[in-house]
Amino acid sequence: MAKISRKNPLALMALCVLWQTPAHPYGIVQYLKSTAKDKAARLNYGSLYAVIASLEKAQAIEAVEVTQTGNLPPRTVYRVTDTGVAEMNAWLANLIASPVDEAPQFMAALSILPTLGVDETLELLRHRATVLQQKVDLLISQRAAAAEVVPEAFSVDELYQMAMTRAELAFVTDLVSRIDSGRLDGLDLWRDIHAHLQDGRPDWQQCRTNPSSGWRYRPGQT
Repeated sequence: MAKISRKNPLALMALCVLWQTPAHPYGIVQYLKSTAKDKAARLNYGSLYAVIASLEKAQAIEAVEVTQTGNLPPRTVYRVTDTGVAEMNAWLANLIASPVDEAPQFMAALSILPTLGVDETLELLRHRATVLQQKVDLLISQRAAAAEVVPEAFSVDELYQMAMTRAELAFVTDLVSRIDSGRLDGLDLWRDIHAHLQDGRPDWQQCRTNPSSGWRYRPGQT
């Protein structure tokens, strides 16, 4: 029996849907979209069918019937097995209890932020803050509209998304303020690097060094 990979959260979402009711892959898609869980699972049809195949190979789900409506292609209906339920519970418990260092793409960009000029960075961060504020406003309106239909206990993911978006907005807003006011340590070195670009690269013989900065290059180093 193949082992279930816990790398793709879509597999966990599929197990959860099939735990509630047997369904074919398209039915799983419909359920995730109707409950606004599709974004959490990064849903797409190609990956879902690969997930279904891997879950069946691992005996976490099993086919119960094949249905066909009109001229549509036959659809295989699956249900979760005892093995699948045990895996679903163990996987979910581990995700809730154990934080994972996921290294978001934005963190990667921040780690090399001085590659861009100070003024360009400010403009981009201000744009990001605007987009984040719009996202917060949308999440608030969506939560308000769904409050009478979906209790908070069944939409905690939306509360988490709102909290994380607000936290990122606060961080970006503070970062913009510190750069704009000159309070961010290392700004002089950052500006100096871009004042001495040669063929699009820093001329380290011209740049000053700053022991407190992460950019610790010796003169002439490339």
